[in-house]
Amino acid sequence: MNLNRTTSFQLDWLAVILFTALVVFGYFNILSASAVGEFTSYFDFSKPYGKQLIFILCSTVLIILILAVDAKFYERFASIIYLGAVVSLVGLFIAGKQINGATSWYDFGGMTLQPSEFAKFATALALAKYISDLQTNIRELKDQIRAAVLIGIPALLILLQNDAGSTLVFLSLVFVFYREGIPQYYILFGVLIAIVGIATLKFSATMVCSVMAILFLIYQLFFKRKKKTFKGTLILLIFSIGLSYGIQWAYNNVLQNHQQDRIGLWLRSEKDPEKLQAMKRNISYNLNESEKAIRSGGVFGKGFMDGTRTKGKFVPEQHTDYIFSTVGEEWGFLGSSVVVILFVLLILRILHLAEQQKSQFSRVYGYSVASILFVHFLINIGMVMGLIPTIGIPLPFFSYGGSGLWAFTILVFIFLKLDSNRLNEW
Repeated sequence: MNLNRTTSFQLDWLAVILFTALVVFGYFNILSASAVGEFTSYFDFSKPYGKQLIFILCSTVLIILILAVDAKFYERFASIIYLGAVVSLVGLFIAGKQINGATSWYDFGGMTLQPSEFAKFATALALAKYISDLQTNIRELKDQIRAAVLIGIPALLILLQNDAGSTLVFLSLVFVFYREGIPQYYILFGVLIAIVGIATLKFSATMVCSVMAILFLIYQLFFKRKKKTFKGTLILLIFSIGLSYGIQWAYNNVLQNHQQDRIGLWLRSEKDPEKLQAMKRNISYNLNESEKAIRSGGVFGKGFMDGTRTKGKFVPEQHTDYIFSTVGEEWGFLGSSVVVILFVLLILRILHLAEQQKSQFSRVYGYSVASILFVHFLINIGMVMGLIPTIGIPLPFFSYGGSGLWAFTILVFIFLKLDSNRLNEW
């Protein structure tokens, strides 16, 4: 490994500053959410905030190592990194530790490691490697299928570990396909699936299919039509009907009761007041307490380490997936807005840098980084505020944990290394 002395000065310092600001702000919120009783020391390594300091220090070492490696290393060994990630996911079925119902961790003498977090950047590298290959044309169906398989293998392995939240993140890589030129109707097709799915869960398959059939008849009777158009819309109608009934069947027969309850709460489909109160006391307890904490912060917040609901531990495990509720209570609307702005600026900066890349590999990887960060950020904050069904997914740089912080650090700084390679024209 050779460290080019000019590399550190060629980094995109705006992205580095945004990354640092998020990590530092995240640490202080973990400190506030996990400090119990009278706070005495930042270096109490028996507490989550003390351990997070160690994780941050290790992330700094990771950054140095990532920047020390030649940028071409990540492209040359993308396939090997991907295979290593897949093997680590398979190994969980043999030696994995179950936590909160998901077998997603390795236990090394008290220290846990979650390979699904690292599989995200590994898959992004493999996808970039495949799409940038001279023999790949992502506009062709066979190459689209192969790229989808690359994403689908780790996603399926993670889903089988009962970690639906991490699985969902892999779908974000569809945005990369769109940037690289897949037909626009793929996106429209995805929107149709989402609309039919939500409408089916909110109402019923019978109602949704009846409305679609009526719209089909109106279109055929009152609008100019061609034979080819008629066949296309008829196929679309048949597919939508099958999709709607399929979603309803999966909801009733595949999803567990607590998953159905979470979706029902999100869609406001439960009308029984007694059942609603019971659900709020158990299945949606975390969400209700999180919303109360955020609302209590008002505009300016209650102040650092002065959040009464945070100090009272009303939100269980608040320093992990629900860390944004600490931001809302102690820093208020203004502080929460700053966090959102920092995330948006970092994602936009990565997209801007990705568009400037001279190699397709770097561009595709940059878009993958932005997509993964965006979906994590969107789902976590939406979940904590009750806008999205409760899904176990961390907030990048904020949620407590070494695996998440290290994986996001690697994800971002591999791209910044690739970007410095562009600037230096190696």
